[in-house]
Amino acid sequence: MILDRRTAPYALDPQASVLEALRRISENQARVVFLVDAHGLVRGALTDGDVRRWLVGQAVPDLAAPAMEAANPRFVSVPEGTPTARIEALFGDGVDRVPVVDERGRLVAVASPKAVTLSIGRSTVGEGHPALVIGEIGNNHQGSVELAAQLVDRCVEAGVDAVKFQLRDMASLYRSGGSASGGEDLGPQYTMNLLAKYSLSVEDMYRVFDHCAQRDVDVLCTPWDQVSADALAAYGLPGYKIASADLTNHDLLAHVADLGAPMIVSTGMSTEQEITGAVEVLRHHGAPFALLQTQSTYPAPFKDLNLRYMDRLAELGGGCPVGYSGHERGWHVPVAAVARGAAIIEKHVTVDRSLEGNDHKVSLLPEELATMVRQIREVESALGSAAPRELSTGELMNRVNLAKSLVAARDLRSGEVVTAADVDVKSPGRGLQPHQRGALLGATLHRDVPAGDFFYPGDLAGRPQARGDYSFRRPWGLPVRFHDFRSLLEISRPDFLEFHQSAKDMDLPLGEIFAPGEKLEQFVTVHAPDLYPGDFLIDLASPDEAIFERSILEVQRVVDLARDLREHFTCELDPIVIVTMGGFLPDRHLAPEERYPLYERVQQGLERIDESGVRLTAQTLPPFPWLMGGQQHHNLFMDPEDTVWFCETYGRRLTFDVSHTKLAANFAHRPFSEYIDAMGPYTEHLHIVDSVGVDGEGVQVGEGEVDFQDLAERMDRLAPDAPFIPEIWMGHVDAGEGFFTALDRLREWF
Repeated sequence: MILDRRTAPYALDPQASVLEALRRISENQARVVFLVDAHGLVRGALTDGDVRRWLVGQAVPDLAAPAMEAANPRFVSVPEGTPTARIEALFGDGVDRVPVVDERGRLVAVASPKAVTLSIGRSTVGEGHPALVIGEIGNNHQGSVELAAQLVDRCVEAGVDAVKFQLRDMASLYRSGGSASGGEDLGPQYTMNLLAKYSLSVEDMYRVFDHCAQRDVDVLCTPWDQVSADALAAYGLPGYKIASADLTNHDLLAHVADLGAPMIVSTGMSTEQEITGAVEVLRHHGAPFALLQTQSTYPAPFKDLNLRYMDRLAELGGGCPVGYSGHERGWHVPVAAVARGAAIIEKHVTVDRSLEGNDHKVSLLPEELATMVRQIREVESALGSAAPRELSTGELMNRVNLAKSLVAARDLRSGEVVTAADVDVKSPGRGLQPHQRGALLGATLHRDVPAGDFFYPGDLAGRPQARGDYSFRRPWGLPVRFHDFRSLLEISRPDFLEFHQSAKDMDLPLGEIFAPGEKLEQFVTVHAPDLYPGDFLIDLASPDEAIFERSILEVQRVVDLARDLREHFTCELDPIVIVTMGGFLPDRHLAPEERYPLYERVQQGLERIDESGVRLTAQTLPPFPWLMGGQQHHNLFMDPEDTVWFCETYGRRLTFDVSHTKLAANFAHRPFSEYIDAMGPYTEHLHIVDSVGVDGEGVQVGEGEVDFQDLAERMDRLAPDAPFIPEIWMGHVDAGEGFFTALDRLREWF
């Protein structure tokens, strides 16, 4: 049984609405809330079952009604100090949370059969949550408050969730009544001398704790005796650590358990019988706890670490969270422990491994600790889930490049029935996949399919898709290539065409694309190529002079093309040119202050370009672009502050890519509306498309996370004249099926 003294997740004002109660029930995942008045008195209990029964009994249910109306005022509770055995007997028949009240009826704790998660400071510890990474400073401060504070700072910079120290009262801890060690064996004598030399007093430890609060990092501490435990309780810590050496010290375990905060208990130097005995003590006192697999040698041999024993610890702890406290060299074992399910990682840290004391030799240097934290987070991200497999955006792109499609083996005419002899399997993977051959055979074509052309899902339908006439409050267009724009114009009438250029398209003479004097009724925009042969990418922010100079040249070529295309289109306004300006790195994101020199570099390049006759825009960018078959890291034109600074400082305009910018907002954990409001006034052009997560770009409209109604309302106010295209990834295949699906859906908002 667990006594959770962190009651806030379970408590709700009796006058709060039923809807608020449901939200709290969902948040605490306990299926119950207790209605607690302003005096702390429990007035009722409300479960999800109570809410269902109340709803059934209402003629017209009103979720704004006070939660007390639906609550059960005859709930089960127990007074503080009730033996755990009596509380455990109450569980069952739908009761798995019991409020514990003081003599006045005020809520002081919530009892539950067991805890599969712990709340320690800012962190929730357990399955489904990131591992709690603890920087174990211990006594590596060498008795110096200043060094202790420095180690805290370095741990914070490394990205740990909490730091940990140790506190001893030498007078109560050792039989000599202090640090005298003359009569001890050599090992204890060495340890006692070190502790006497390097321990911090309670007052100095408090000063270090205050520094942790200033650095906004949670602090834990190991009390080695009851006097120290009381001193820590007087300060108020979010949790306690019990050292392996005290696993059999049941008096200390019971004393710390009664302090009411979660406990993290190491199991080194202990037999399974001793671990079981400690767990019984913790359960008897209702302590929320976690167990750590530990090998208490310094350094510990890899062969003795036995990470698989964490599974057994979880069983012995009744399903409690388990973790790993490492004393081996390096940081790869803690990373592996997270891959095996460790919910807590504890690792020693030092500024100098040559300092006196055993712990320094098995400690990580701050930069190594930072590497461990980063790799733990990468592994957690890589673990994913057991949900059905879905293709990532990068995989979809690579599938197009590397997979195979069903293609026509000969010229086929509309009305013909497809036979086995009519179908070949060829790369790339733009059309129907080879396994769909059986579905294609016997289909009647509704269009001509030239030899070598792809078969698409639309060919399985047996009839052409009808295209409606589109009318929006702003000009709309289609993304096209030189080879396919005419076929799309046969079935639709966009206001403009946006030519998404490849490097090879840039070399095509316009005389081969347009008849002499031909002038189409649309206007035109041009998107610069994303990739050139030799893996070259336009990067006007590059410090490499060769890349910088070529980037200027390639942007100028795109500008020149846009001016030349104007002769073949009805363009009252200057054509828009869309460029990904650069600023990407292969392996990291830059801090905000590092970006401004890159923006200045971009402007230096743009000043050398003849922009006359066009509207040159910078495309807003995602945090993790898919380039050359994998991910890179964008840094510019993501966050609103520096993007707006660039626009205001240099008089620049944006192509606001909805998918890219939503991904950037997700990555920064900020509302997308902030980005729209900041960048909207500088938006010249729109790419409208949905997105998922931090790297799922190009998603079909309505199938991701973008609130299109809110987007439309804000852009109608901030950039009412900006034209847009539906930039759905692979939207051009199957006669533009993806584009037209997006346009059909966008009618509701735009």
